[in-house]
Amino acid sequence: MIVLVTGGCGFIGSNFIDYLLQSSEIKNINLIINVDKETYAAQGKNIEHLNLHLNPKYKFIRADICDNFQMQKIFQRYGPDLVFNFAAESHVDRSIESSNEFVITNVLGTINLLHTVKKFKVKKFIQISTDEVYGSIKNGSFHENSPLNSSSPYSASKTSAEHFAISYFKTHNVPIIITRSANNYGPYQFPEKLLPLFIINLIKDKKVPLMWSDENPGINVRDWLHVKDNCRAIWFLSQNGQVGEIYNIPGENERTNIELTKMILTYFNYGEEMIERVPHRSGHDFRYSITGDKLKNLGFKYNHTDLKKEINELCEWYAKNESWWKPLGV
Repeated sequence: MIVLVTGGCGFIGSNFIDYLLQSSEIKNINLIINVDKETYAAQGKNIEHLNLHLNPKYKFIRADICDNFQMQKIFQRYGPDLVFNFAAESHVDRSIESSNEFVITNVLGTINLLHTVKKFKVKKFIQISTDEVYGSIKNGSFHENSPLNSSSPYSASKTSAEHFAISYFKTHNVPIIITRSANNYGPYQFPEKLLPLFIINLIKDKKVPLMWSDENPGINVRDWLHVKDNCRAIWFLSQNGQVGEIYNIPGENERTNIELTKMILTYFNYGEEMIERVPHRSGHDFRYSITGDKLKNLGFKYNHTDLKKEINELCEWYAKNESWWKPLGV
C-alpha cells in the first residue's frame, strides 16, 4: 500500500506520519509520501527528529497542492492508494487579517487534489476538517448531520472544501471520507495556538494573552483532543469508515479557556497575575462541542483521556525542548 500525506510537515500531519511508521498494528504500508510546501508553520522542524531520511518507507516531496502539474506528476509516478489531506492554513486570527491564502490552500488546493484523485482512481481520499465548521453551540453537541454555520474565514474555507469533497463523491463517485476533529494539542505544535503560546510565554516569564471582557471573562469553551488520538482515529476511519460519510472526532475534554489557562499557570507555579486580558477576536465562537457516537460505534477507543495529566506532560515537553521552538522566533 502506498500512502500520500499532504501537509505532512505540519503539526497533525507530522504526528500522523510518525504514527503510521511507529504503530505495530499497521503492517501493510510500503511507502509514505509526504507532500508539503513548507510554509511558516511547517518548516520541516516537526519531522527532523524522526530521522525519516534513513527510512526506506518514507519520501518527502516539496510541492504545493495547488500546483496541478506537480500533483499529477506525483500521482502518476507513485500511484498512491490512500490520500490524506492535512494541508491547510489553520490559524483563525490570520484568516481574519487576510483570507486569501485560506481560500487558495484550503479550497482551491482541495479541489485540485480531488480532481487528481479522480483522474488516477485513488482508492480513498480522507479530507481532514474541523469542528469549527459547525460554529458555536450553547447547549448540547453537534452531530454529523447538524447544519454548518462557520463564523471565521478559516472555518468557512474548511466548510467549502468539505462541500467540494462531497460533491465529487456524489457527482464523480470519488471515494471520500471527511473527519471533523476537536482542538488538537500535543508536542511540535507551532506556537501561535493557545497551548504552546501560553506555555512558552510562561517558560519565558511572560504573561499569557487571554481573550477577556466583562461579559465573557475567558469562559469560551473548547474541546481538547490529543493529536495522537486524532491520528489514530483518522487512520482507523480510513480502514473502517464508509466512503461518502463524515465522522466527528471529539476530544471529550471540554474546558473553558480560563480553566485551561489555570492548569498551565499551576504547573509553572504562577497565579492569575500572569494573565494579560486582551479583547475577544471578531466573531469569537463561544463553545465548540461535537458528539463522537458514530466513531465509537465502529469500535474506536481513546488512549489520552486525562487532560490535566496530558497538559502537565506537554508543559514539561516544551520546557525540555527549547531547541525546537527558539529558532521559530517566539
